[in-house]
Order: sequence, then structure tokens, then C-alpha cells
Amino acid sequence: MQIGPYQLTNQLIVAPMAGVTDQAFRNLCLRYGAAMAVSEMLSANPELWDTDKSRQRMAHSGEEGIRSVQIAGADPEQMAWAARFNVEQGAQIIDINMGCPAKKVNKKQAGSSLMQYPELVEQILRAVVGAVEVPVTLKIRTGWEPEHRNGVQIARIAEDCGIASLAVHGRTRQCMYKGNAEYDTIRAIKQSVSIPVVANGDIVSPEKARFVLDYTGADALMIGRGAQGRPWIFREIQHFLDTGEQLAPVGDEEKRRVMLEHLSKLYDLYGEFKGIRFARKHMGWYLDQEEQRDFRSQFNALETAAEQRSAVERYFDELVQYQ
Repeated sequence: MQIGPYQLTNQLIVAPMAGVTDQAFRNLCLRYGAAMAVSEMLSANPELWDTDKSRQRMAHSGEEGIRSVQIAGADPEQMAWAARFNVEQGAQIIDINMGCPAKKVNKKQAGSSLMQYPELVEQILRAVVGAVEVPVTLKIRTGWEPEHRNGVQIARIAEDCGIASLAVHGRTRQCMYKGNAEYDTIRAIKQSVSIPVVANGDIVSPEKARFVLDYTGADALMIGRGAQGRPWIFREIQHFLDTGEQLAPVGDEEKRRVMLEHLSKLYDLYGEFKGIRFARKHMGWYLDQEEQRDFRSQFNALETAAEQRSAVERYFDELVQYQ
């Protein structure tokens, strides 16, 4: 799949997830085989940039792979300015968020709520595409509610405005993340436009990845929640797409190594105080089995980086003893 001058090495992309896909997580996924990772959403309002969170999201030093930065907002001029600013900071692709269903985003008429206003969508897309020389991509949902799935209409507007590729989550804004993703609308969008289309939603296994690619005809897949606590899912999916066979499950020693590396990267990125708090969330995804509940609770009570590292080491040492 090609996005402007960038040829992706495969069909697998890391979805942008606020508070999840920071640089530490993105780089892990890239090393496990994702062709590209889109950054966490950044507000287009510069009044909100003077925070540690925003500054970290705008920093690209140490970034591996193509630097795709997602921006969100409802004002065309502000979105264009934010796009130019991020390109100056090193963004190689600008991604526009019209897919986030969160209330705090939608109450400002940003994210997926914009799909209710096709004329405003067009204004924003033309403003951003015209503001930068790099490719501009767009992420949408199938519509804003099940009775108004206008994804095909928005996709055609995107193509007319010069959007380089389009990612579609298979739910409406009203659906949030409930129920199952539907792929009929993504299939219809793919058949309606000539730009690359990326399918997103409920891709949690190699078999599901194969099904979604075949059913929708999409050019690539975007994986979000399926990669939480499983950055190796990209390796597993690519192997299955290439061979039709399942890889052996990830072993405990590899899990230990990945979890400890992830911890270190979180401490480096956020500092120890914030890093140990982000670590609780990410380690919870690695440790999501019922039999891991007690250790998860113990880990969440730890207050230093050294304690967290030692706890993970002990956990895997004990697994070895009982095998």
C-alpha cells in the first residue's frame, strides 16, 4: 500500500489510541511487524499544547518508522495551522481524526461527530490538504448512528479533497465500542473510491485479519485494541497472511523480555512518577487472564520503578519453577 511517497512494507497499521499508542508502544509494534503506527490524537487548538502530554505527542525524536501524526478539531483554519506546525516538527503524514467517539471530543464537534456535517468535513479536508506538502490521511467511522451510515458519502468527499488514504472503523459514533464491528459499509466504501482504504475494528486474531481483508477488499488493516498487551499480534497476523499457518504462541521468556523493555521505555518517556502509572495500565493488558488477577492487583499497588521491574522478574521466575 502506498501513501504519497511512502510504500508500506505490509498491510498492517497501528491504530491511534489516546493514552495508549505513545512512542514506547508504537515502537514496540513496529518492531513486531507493523508497517506504520499513527500517533495519539493531538488537539488542533494551540491553547491546549502547553502541557506535558501535548509536548510529548509533538516530539518525534527517537521515532521509528514513518511519522504519522493525528490531529483533531472542527475549525478548518485551526486544523490547517496545526497540520503545518506538526510538519515543521517532523511529521511525514498528517492524519485527521473524524473517528473518535469520546464525548469530550464530540461535544466540541470534533472526532466522529463531524460526520453529521459533510460540508464542514469538506472545508476541513480542503484546508488541511492545501496547507501541507505531505500526504494527508483521514480516519472515520461508518456514520454517526446506525440509521445514518454515511461513510460512503464522506469517503467520496475525502477522495475529491485529495485525501491520500482512508481508515474506517466498522462502527458508528453512537455505537462507541459496543457490539460487533460491521464490515459491509467498509466494503461499500472500498468499492466507491479509488484511494486506499484501511479496515479497522475487532481485528484481534490472524483469522479475523484474513477474513476482513478478503470480505472488504481493503488495502490494509488498522489494529488498535487487539494489540494492547499483544504487540506481537502484528508478527502473528503477517505470518498467517503469508503462510496460512499459525505461529506458535509467544513464550514466557519473550513475554518477560517485552514487558521489561516496555516498562523501561515508559519510565524513559514519562519519568518515573508518571511512568509507573502508565505501566499499570499497559501491564494490565499483558496480564489479562483470570489466573493473573492476583499478581495484577499486587503490581498495581507498587510505587517505584524498581519494585515494578522486580515484580515482573519474580512473576516469570515463579512460572519457570512451576513448569
